[in-house]
Amino acid sequence: MERENTLNKTIYNFSEKIDMIQTIIIALIAFLVPTFLAQLISVVFGKQSVIVANSQIIVGSIVNTALIMSAINIKGWKKIIAIVTMPSISTILSGYIFGTASVYMVYMIPAIWLGNFALIYTYKLIMLNKNKNYFLAGIVGIILKVLIIFGAFELLNVFNVFPEKLVNNLQTAMGMTQLITATIGMIIAFPISLVEKRKLANN
Repeated sequence: MERENTLNKTIYNFSEKIDMIQTIIIALIAFLVPTFLAQLISVVFGKQSVIVANSQIIVGSIVNTALIMSAINIKGWKKIIAIVTMPSISTILSGYIFGTASVYMVYMIPAIWLGNFALIYTYKLIMLNKNKNYFLAGIVGIILKVLIIFGAFELLNVFNVFPEKLVNNLQTAMGMTQLITATIGMIIAFPISLVEKRKLANN
């Protein structure tokens, strides 16, 4: 019951209409950005460009921003679960970010879901339930997310699930890149939440 109440915590009390609009927008970002933004970057800048080479940073940062915004603005476990699962499914189905390694990312889906959920739940627990600092919640949530995803990758790698030629790149993607994109997402989401606060105050 306490866990369910925690998932129903939001930083502001939005109307049902605003809550629905935010949920739809965040869900669309979580699902569409990994699929279409990666493709758009490839088309605009060319497959061999530096930007395309770092598309996981760009896409991951936007997705993590959406996850954190859902943590502080969206309530209800059904909505949260939907948002948690969308990015990884979209990323793997599109095949643009991980390329030929996408098929092996299927093994990582449960860990990615759990890592995303840990990030969201930590925000709700520490910031909203315990009334602690935004960045404290973010740091703890990011550490948990990275530990879960990178730990799962290393565990699977012990059993030689991933081809040796892909291991180094996937280690970076499941470790350092997760840390970077989640941190960028935390930084981006903070001013967005402040803008929301000002708008609510003005209304």
